[in-house]
Amino acid sequence: MEHPYGYIRDSKVYLKGFLGRDDREIGEVKEDEASTISYFEARFEQIKDKVAKLKSDIEENQNKGSFLMKLIHLRDSLYETDALGDFLPLINTLNEQETFLNEIIQVNRSKNLEVKKALILEAEAMRDDTDWKPTAEFFKELKMRWIKTGPVEKEIHEELEAEFNDSIQTFFENRRHFYEGMALQAEENIKVYEALVLQARDAHDLPDAKMAFEISKRIQKEWKEAGKVPAEKRQPLWDEFSKLNNRIFSRYKRTLNPGPSMHPREVMRKIETMVDELKKMAHLPTGYGVTTRAKAIQEEWKKLPAHKPKEATLPSRSYQFFMDIIFEKAFLEKLAHGKHSGFDTMPLPEQNQIKSGILKDLLHRDQSELDTMQNNSENFRVQTPDFEMMMRKKLSGLKRKVDVKNYILKQLSPRV
Repeated sequence: MEHPYGYIRDSKVYLKGFLGRDDREIGEVKEDEASTISYFEARFEQIKDKVAKLKSDIEENQNKGSFLMKLIHLRDSLYETDALGDFLPLINTLNEQETFLNEIIQVNRSKNLEVKKALILEAEAMRDDTDWKPTAEFFKELKMRWIKTGPVEKEIHEELEAEFNDSIQTFFENRRHFYEGMALQAEENIKVYEALVLQARDAHDLPDAKMAFEISKRIQKEWKEAGKVPAEKRQPLWDEFSKLNNRIFSRYKRTLNPGPSMHPREVMRKIETMVDELKKMAHLPTGYGVTTRAKAIQEEWKKLPAHKPKEATLPSRSYQFFMDIIFEKAFLEKLAHGKHSGFDTMPLPEQNQIKSGILKDLLHRDQSELDTMQNNSENFRVQTPDFEMMMRKKLSGLKRKVDVKNYILKQLSPRV
C-alpha cells in the first residue's frame, strides 16, 4: 500500500527518506493496513502540534533564549519519530526559529557582556576598601547581580569569572588578614593591661602615698593609650585597675588633709601600745573576738599621721608582723575546718598536727615564690626609682609571709 510519505511492504510500514536520508521502517501492520496508516498519520499530527506549541511559546515568552535547547532536541527527534507525514515544513519551521533565537541570544550575550564588564569595574573599585562591614555587604549584593546576569560567549566565560572573583577574593582575604592581625594585637594589648594591673597592685601596697599617687597617674595615662581588646576580656581588668587607683587616690587625699596634728611622742606611745596588744593577741588561740579586735586596731592605725617619726620604723614592722600572724592563724583555722568536718571534736595535738601540715604546704609555696623572685630580681631592675621601690616592697612582703608562717609553725610544734 502506497502513501504520499511512506508505504507498506511485507506487513511493515516505511517512511520515505527526506533530506538525503534513506527510507526507514517505522512499524508494522497490526490489524489492517488502513487503520495502521491512520495511526501513524495521527502520530504525525501530534508532532505538528508540538512544533506549533513550541513556536507559540517562543512568541509569547520574554525569555526566548531559554527555548533553544528544547527546540534543538525536538528537531533532532523528528528524524527518529515513527510517524507518517511531511517532516520538511516542520524542520524548516524549527530551523527558522533557531536562527531567530540565536540572533536574540547573541544580542543578549552582548548586553550581558557589557553588564559583567561594568560589574568587574565596580568590584575592582572596592577590592581594597577597608570599611569591612558595608563593603562585605556590597560584595554580597554584587555577587547576586553577577549570578542573575545571563551568560556570555563560552570562549570568554572563564576569563570574566576569574577577573570578577579575583577582586572579591582580594577583599575577603584582606579582611581575614586584618581580623587575624587584630586578634594577635588584642592578645598583646591584654598583656599590657595585665602588666598595668600588676603595677597598680604594687603601687597600692607602697607605704609612700605620694609615690603611689604619682605611679597611679602614670599608669592611668598608659591605660588610656593601650590598644583595643574585646570588652569581655578588658572589663574584669578595668574593674580591678580602677578600684586600686581609687583607693590610692583616697589615701593620697587623706595625706593632704591629715586632720589635727599629733606630737611624735604621742604617735610613738600609740604605736607601742598597739604593738604590745597585737603581740599578746598573736599568742592567743584564734577566734572571732581576736580578729574583731585586730580589725579595730587597724582602723586606729589609719587615724595616725601618714608621716611617722623615724623611730617608728621598727615598731611599724612589728605591727604589720603581728597583725599578719593574727589573720594568718584565722585563715589557717578556716582551712582546717574546711578540710575536716569534725575538726572541733579532735584532741588539741591532732588539731595542731593538721594545721602544721596545711601550713607547711603554704610555706613551701611562699618560699618557692620568694626564692624565684630573689633569683630573678636582677632581670627586673630598671632605671625608675618607683619601680625599684615596688620590687623591694614585693620582696619584703614575700619574706614577711614566710617569717609569719614559720612563727606560727613554732607555736604549733610540741614543746620539749
